[in-house]
Order: sequence, then C-alpha cells, then structure tokens
Amino acid sequence: MPVPTPHIEAQKGEIAKNVLMPGDPLRAKYVAEHFLEDARLVNQVRNMYAYTGTYKGKELTVMASGMGMPSIGIYSYELYKFYDVENIIRIGSAGSYTEHLAVLDVVLADSVWSRSSFAKVQNGCQDDVLYPSSALNDKIIATAKRLQIPVKTARVHSCDVFYPEEHMEDFREINQKYGCECIEMESFALFHNAKLLGKNAACLLTISDSFVTHEELSSLARQESFENMMKVALESC
Repeated sequence: MPVPTPHIEAQKGEIAKNVLMPGDPLRAKYVAEHFLEDARLVNQVRNMYAYTGTYKGKELTVMASGMGMPSIGIYSYELYKFYDVENIIRIGSAGSYTEHLAVLDVVLADSVWSRSSFAKVQNGCQDDVLYPSSALNDKIIATAKRLQIPVKTARVHSCDVFYPEEHMEDFREINQKYGCECIEMESFALFHNAKLLGKNAACLLTISDSFVTHEELSSLARQESFENMMKVALESC
C-alpha cells in the first residue's frame, strides 16, 4: 500500500520512529501543544490528529488511535507497516478493578487478557493473553524510577464492549479468574499488531475511574490531568 494510506495523509518521513498514541484526538493535540517543540499537524483525516515535533531534541509523533480495537488496529498497523514506526506507546485511561489501583495511579501493562476476536480474525492467532515489548517496558520502568514517578505494573483487561449487560461476569469475577486489575479497550490489538510485524508496543494507563470506589474523573480532567503518565512516556522515547 502506498503512502499516504486511506486513513493517514502524512507523507513518508513525516511520522517519527517513536509514536505516543492516546485514544482521544484532543489529548493528542494537548500533548503536542504542551510538550513538543515545533509540532506540526501531519494528519487530520477523520479528525484523527497526528503531530510530529521534537522532545528534548528527539523527533516524536503523537497520534490519536480512536476508541476500541478496530480503530487502533487500523492506525497502529499502518504506522508499523507503511510508515516504518518502530515503537508505539499507548497512553490512555483505564477503570480499576481493585483497591490496589486508585484514581490517577499510573499503570504499565505487563500483559493483556481479552475475549476479543481481533487476533483470530487478523491472522488466526488463538491467544487470549498478549504481551508488550519487554525491552520497551524495561525502559519505561527505568525512566519512571529516574523521574521518581510511581508506576504500577498490572495485567489489563482489554474489552470490545463498553456497556455489557448485567448477566455477564462482573469485574470481581474477571479479576479473580484472569488476574486483570483494570480495564481499557485498545491494548490487545496494539500488542497483536506489534507481535505480528516484529515491532515494539507498550501501554501506559492512568486510572480514571474505579469500579470499587465509584470515583471517576470528568472528561476534561481525563484530557488534561494525566501529566505523570505523559512525562514517563515522553522521557522513555
């Protein structure tokens, strides 16, 4: 497939080897405006903003993924396959399944469990647990220690459905059966694409709400208050 792709209008060379990938296009805009130097808009197809600039002299792209595995599946695949991206760090929000993870805690996924058919449909992969790049995770952990920003590692539940019916397993059952400590909707597809294409992926999350305490952040707070997670991701690049 030639560049630009059907979903990304950037030209070859306009996207960096290292990409930070929030779900929300406005969060991508926020990161670019507050953390990158000389940031330029390189994609706005379907308002899925991507900006390339520099952070402490290192070229970096921040691009939104949209919500859900089909969306991040398209964008991460095209970035890896057609734009020669090597590393993608998802920076997103998650809901906590346990008192161990409180609102605003930063979490690094050490594995992800899912019932999604994404990997099976994509290339016949039957795995329900996938893993990030160990080298990239090690770098993120070392960076967080250097910055003295607490980061907790956890298995993540990556789910296709935001509104499950009441008869389905609740969060306590999923936590007990599969060891998942929080939930989000994208990392399973990202990790699968990275594994498939021989690239690197990691997933940093900020807890935005708790199934245990029922505390939750507003949409504006989700967009603007995740700076610890962003700093760890930026410095890791």
